[in-house]
Amino acid sequence: MSDTKSRASINLPSDFRFGEHRPDNMVVPSAAPPPPLGPLAFFVGDFVGNGFNTIFRPDSAATPTQLPNPVPPTTPHDNILELNLTSETISFSKSLGSVPNRGTGSQADTFLNGVPYVQSVTDTTIHGERVAIHFEPGIWIHVPATTIPPLGETVARMASIPHGTTIEAQGLVDPAKPGAPTINAVDITPIINATGTPFRFPSQTATDPNTLRIPQDLGPFITRGTITQTMLDDPNSSLRDIVTKQNVVSTTTLFISTAPPPPVGLFGGGTDNIAFLLGQSAASAPNAQATKMTAVFWIETVQVDILVGPLTIGQQFAVEPAKVVPGQRMPTFSGIAPFDVDVPRTLTVTYTQIQYTQTVLLNFNGLTWPHVSVNTLVPADDIPVPASAW
Repeated sequence: MSDTKSRASINLPSDFRFGEHRPDNMVVPSAAPPPPLGPLAFFVGDFVGNGFNTIFRPDSAATPTQLPNPVPPTTPHDNILELNLTSETISFSKSLGSVPNRGTGSQADTFLNGVPYVQSVTDTTIHGERVAIHFEPGIWIHVPATTIPPLGETVARMASIPHGTTIEAQGLVDPAKPGAPTINAVDITPIINATGTPFRFPSQTATDPNTLRIPQDLGPFITRGTITQTMLDDPNSSLRDIVTKQNVVSTTTLFISTAPPPPVGLFGGGTDNIAFLLGQSAASAPNAQATKMTAVFWIETVQVDILVGPLTIGQQFAVEPAKVVPGQRMPTFSGIAPFDVDVPRTLTVTYTQIQYTQTVLLNFNGLTWPHVSVNTLVPADDIPVPASAW
């Protein structure tokens, strides 16, 4: 059964529903159905997962990070590569309803709908310890097609991050297609701003224990397969490692960015940072300025077999499918036996899985540093076994 103790939560009042304010003495119109949510209709309830996070963070000369192993003096001592094995919860609220946005000229009014959410991420790299590293309240919004600007259906994610950054990321929807997603590689290597060339740091070599990295010694993680050179070279490999072993029936893909590239045609969005992150008013010497965020969310329908029984009629049960990789979070399926099950019985069921990869570009010390987070999330609450599965 699911455990709700360690989840972030979000709730709207039961009678809270967006709508239009009517003029005086006008007849109250009959209630219209809310605008569609499109792919956001899959964002229901709580999702949990175990993921991987990488971030190069500044290492100030005034407050240097103390590390257990000596680091060669020839290594640039202005950054630390932090690696996190993570436990994550995303809690989705009920949808907002009809959010009116007023058009101008020939653009008619349009009505949005959205899903508020809360994301919490905890570091679990050191066995037995849990340290919160991320908390994010926000809203996913579905935007219908418009004529001004001439765009098809889009989605947007608006979020606030405790370090002092807010984001507005908009993007396109690739409707449901049969099968698993194509997940491209992502590179965490920093880029020198002046030349646009990559600069690989010693901390990106997993077998080097004397480097500016947390954890420094990755030997035990490499042995267990929890942090490997492959994951440092391409964090998305952990997503592919799961999905290539699953029976993914269909995938809907959301592409969002604070600065969508051409020829997408989107020009909204952006990031904002508090003064400390900017460092200087013109951001000429930032402490850690978030300049851009891009993310891909894959909403997948996964088919699995579960084994139930022996059971007697009316007996309750709760079971998980077999894991495809060690440490993977799996959903729990529950139900009541509709008849006696004298021998174990295999049932075929499906569930919604959310995979994502997110890259935030940080600017400090004359370089652009990719901060990459990935995860595979499944429903946290029990999924009822449908009658058709029997």
